[in-house]
Amino acid sequence: MPNIQVLDPHVADLIAAGEVVERPASVAKELMENAIDAGASAVTVEISHGGLTFLRVTDDGKGIPAGELRTAFLRHATSKLRTEYDLEAIGTLGFRGEALAAIAAVSRIEALTRTAEAELGASLALEGGVPGPVEEAGCPRGTTLVIRDLFFNTPARLKFMKKDAAEGAAVFAVVQRAALSHPEVSVKFIRDGKQELLTPGDGQLKSAVYAVLGRELALGFREVRSAGEDMSVDGFVSMPACCRASRSWQFFFVNGRQVKSPLMTAALEEAYKNQKMVGRFPGCVLHLRTKLNAVDVNVHPAKTEVKFGAERAVFSAVYHAVLSALEGDPSHPRAVLKNTEISGVRKHDTVTEDQMRIGGAPPSPFMGEGARRAGGGGSSLPPPSAAAKGGGSSPTRGEPGVPMSTVVRVHDSSYTPPAPVPPRGQKPPSAKEAARAEPVTEDRVSRGETYEVKQASEPLRASHSSAPTKSILSQPAADSSFQKEPLSPAGGTEDLPWRLAGEVLNTYIIVERGETVYLIDKHAAHERMNFDRMKAEGYDPMAQTLLVPAVCRLAPDQREALLARRDLLEEFGFEADELGEDLAVRQAPFDIDPADIPAALEELAQRLLTTGTTDPAAARDELLHTMACKAAIKGGWRTSPQELERIAAAVMSGQVRYCPHGRPVAIELTKKELEKQFKRA
Repeated sequence: MPNIQVLDPHVADLIAAGEVVERPASVAKELMENAIDAGASAVTVEISHGGLTFLRVTDDGKGIPAGELRTAFLRHATSKLRTEYDLEAIGTLGFRGEALAAIAAVSRIEALTRTAEAELGASLALEGGVPGPVEEAGCPRGTTLVIRDLFFNTPARLKFMKKDAAEGAAVFAVVQRAALSHPEVSVKFIRDGKQELLTPGDGQLKSAVYAVLGRELALGFREVRSAGEDMSVDGFVSMPACCRASRSWQFFFVNGRQVKSPLMTAALEEAYKNQKMVGRFPGCVLHLRTKLNAVDVNVHPAKTEVKFGAERAVFSAVYHAVLSALEGDPSHPRAVLKNTEISGVRKHDTVTEDQMRIGGAPPSPFMGEGARRAGGGGSSLPPPSAAAKGGGSSPTRGEPGVPMSTVVRVHDSSYTPPAPVPPRGQKPPSAKEAARAEPVTEDRVSRGETYEVKQASEPLRASHSSAPTKSILSQPAADSSFQKEPLSPAGGTEDLPWRLAGEVLNTYIIVERGETVYLIDKHAAHERMNFDRMKAEGYDPMAQTLLVPAVCRLAPDQREALLARRDLLEEFGFEADELGEDLAVRQAPFDIDPADIPAALEELAQRLLTTGTTDPAAARDELLHTMACKAAIKGGWRTSPQELERIAAAVMSGQVRYCPHGRPVAIELTKKELEKQFKRA
């Protein structure tokens, strides 16, 4: 075994630098924190080639006295701590005195600084941690640090650096977080001579959010403000309809320090429970302010994690602050006007704000009884677009229906369709003739009527097209049952015919086979059908040029991931160009709604970042998952009976069992299980 000896100071500095300086973004973070601690009101970050060859941070803070400039680059040299008791209540972003020493050990540095009391400033150059002489220099008040040739003396670390675009995006992300953490500081970011960010520094968090995240995201945020005895929470959270495909727009700050906190993330997302779509994540800019001695910030080398003394109190504070903001959102539908008669509203009817906004109204008491029943027999109100056109047809797949909360229902199980009034001299039609004459609609299906399906000889194909399949709806059969033989008979229950019983919540298809009831998630099943078709036939999308380009605001790393794989985007029908900090999509696949393009690209980027892009086949499959999902019908949308039948046929035949993400598409509920619930067994 070799003899134990003390490491050379230079080697020790390189090891320490490996913990603090991982990439150019780490350098930018440490220098910006020092500038903010120095009381700067304006900070400028400028980089070239991703920050590896050139990174300059300029501030107008207090500056460093000339006599202390060399000392500032020694390890554990700091102006922020004096005794061990200071560690119990740290109010500054930096405190260890390791940042400048670690950066100097792996780069070439030029420092230029001046205090308010000094007539001239001072300059110092260091190479690999070795300082030169301190010289006088003319400069404004504050400090400028120029870092060149990062990792020039550690090639092992340099070879792990990513492309300039990716490293530059990481630096930009750090600058964005610093701007959001201290809105009173004006932050400017310049990359390769081009200004990409400038915040006003007016102390208003709303102004910083608008400058950093853009107008679209800022308008989708709602203010959070909550204060208690020991802590307060303020900031902004996205409304449930504006949730994103990833957590890239979640920013948490504790006493002005940007942190990664699973505890605060869990509290945030718990507040959105049952309010957002599955697989979507809320965005936020949340500042938690508490006593300094209630937080331990000395638990991570990069100071990105903290430990709370009262975790339950922190969770409760974030949860209730966010929940209060969401409940105070006027766009949320809520039931009102119960047990009240206003404008012909009967007692015990429920009218919602959404309904009043879209022009819907409950049945009038002056209508005939049959007309009132027809209006409340389970069919939902037509959307505004249909009412404006004078038509009463319900939207089909691809058009979201009216939310369930906007429907006024009058429960009456004895509903029978009113018989048409015949011309004078003619015999009134019978009930069977009236039912046969009435066209097949979703309203008739929702009333529980059943129909026989006559299936053509050609088998059903899992096609994405919304055109009707080769099955038609005819008049009710004599036994009033909707029976289908399995597409591919097999042993066991698959030999039994199945019956489409209907759909609930505009999301789940109900199918009965033998003594088993199946609930099918129509979105998950259709997503799998799309994915299988795309993978088997080869995805060759029909692209369309957009009349107005779709502008997408993505996180910097997501944007760079997409730009690095433009060839893959073009293969999937997308054509996107840089538009400042955004992406302008000028061409997209025909089967994706233009409104879904930003969400689709965000999900594509997140998949590329998560799985990597080294394996083209794997990356292509990941993108196929996203395309299949975006092209599938959505839960909550109204779907035609023909489409429901096609999806049910694919599931009941065994062709579709799981969605591309691995979730089951159907669950079974046996007769015995139902009887146990009703205490019949």
